[in-house]
Amino acid sequence: MKKTMLALAVLSVATAAHAENGVLPMAGKPEDVGLSSAQLKRLEEVTQKHVDSGLVPGAVMLVARRGKIAWVSTLGKRDVAAGDAMKPDAIFRIYSMTKPIVSVAAMQMVEEGRLQVSDPVSKFLPGIGKMKVGTEKVVDGRTVLQLGDPERAMTVQDLLRHTSGLTYGTRGTALVNQSYIDAKIGDRAMSNEEFVAKLSTLALKFSPGTRWEYGVSTDVLGRLVEVVDGKKLGEALSARIFEPLGMVDTGFQVPADKLSRAAQPGPRPSGQPMTARFAVNDGAKYESGGGGLTSTMDDYLRFSAMLANGGVLSGKRVLGTQTLAFMTADHTGNRPGRPPGLGFGLGFEVRTMTGEAALPGSVGEYGWAGNAGTLFWVDPKEQLFAIYMVQVSDPDRIALRNQFRTMVQAAIID
Repeated sequence: MKKTMLALAVLSVATAAHAENGVLPMAGKPEDVGLSSAQLKRLEEVTQKHVDSGLVPGAVMLVARRGKIAWVSTLGKRDVAAGDAMKPDAIFRIYSMTKPIVSVAAMQMVEEGRLQVSDPVSKFLPGIGKMKVGTEKVVDGRTVLQLGDPERAMTVQDLLRHTSGLTYGTRGTALVNQSYIDAKIGDRAMSNEEFVAKLSTLALKFSPGTRWEYGVSTDVLGRLVEVVDGKKLGEALSARIFEPLGMVDTGFQVPADKLSRAAQPGPRPSGQPMTARFAVNDGAKYESGGGGLTSTMDDYLRFSAMLANGGVLSGKRVLGTQTLAFMTADHTGNRPGRPPGLGFGLGFEVRTMTGEAALPGSVGEYGWAGNAGTLFWVDPKEQLFAIYMVQVSDPDRIALRNQFRTMVQAAIID
């Protein structure tokens, strides 16, 4: 409890300093905004057990409601090997929580009249328009790919909602998946331009628009942002989102003077290997729009608060309210590929039913997660958003963030 109070004090000071600029103030206590202190304490105790067992090296957790930060907890180690305690300003690999940020940048360009979600991707990235659909066939006892034209062109909307026909090499054993691995798609030594050029020589897994499948769609979108904006992706995101929101610690590389704040994975219990994570200062050419950003709790709080506030923060509008409503509507409909009760919008998972989904929540809530276990979601109905920052292993991340999500939902008492 002492650790939590210290973390709360640190973040309270930071939040108080930001309050003049319109960033969220602290609630006096969780009950002031309709949340249970006892339930949040239970969540902290469960997380502390994960820290003690070695399952979670360290964590920074936050819940906000009705325009105020209701609860924050900082536990464990920033770097187990170094013995450094976790701090509220730790810098995390947020992996796929990069996707909503890049999606917002793309939709800003829609607002500017520079593109439409109905535009074919080939309008900006001609090589993508040459991709064929690969269908597996058995020929002379051997499985091969037969190539055919897609039923329609891939659109910007397909990239935003993951109905593009693109995939991740590691998310399946099909020949198309294997071709991604063989081509080293996602290699950090490639530039975004080189990545798209290499990807364009491969086959689509399915015809665009026919199903939902998670993959490198937002990485391609990141390159599209570069082409339209005439800047590297990091520069575009900085000008469009990071600077207006005051996200001073978010980027594709952690500078030398901030390396001591980088959260690191640690050994798992029973000597099981920890999932390898990219070095945050490796100088990679690749600025992955799908998973390359590093960020802090305070920075992602600013991004989340902007979303929760209808696209504006500190008097600076980042996105129009109607654009945000469009992004957070379900764009998958009855297409196969999504879990029951959970659709997908333009950059966000979107809840479509209270039941059916295996997690509690409200219809209309939206958010996404990262491969190292990070998670955020915004619940407009409950005027709530929550953020979970950890660096854990692949086999553990889904159960941990689902536990966090479920326990936060249980804290709502009015």
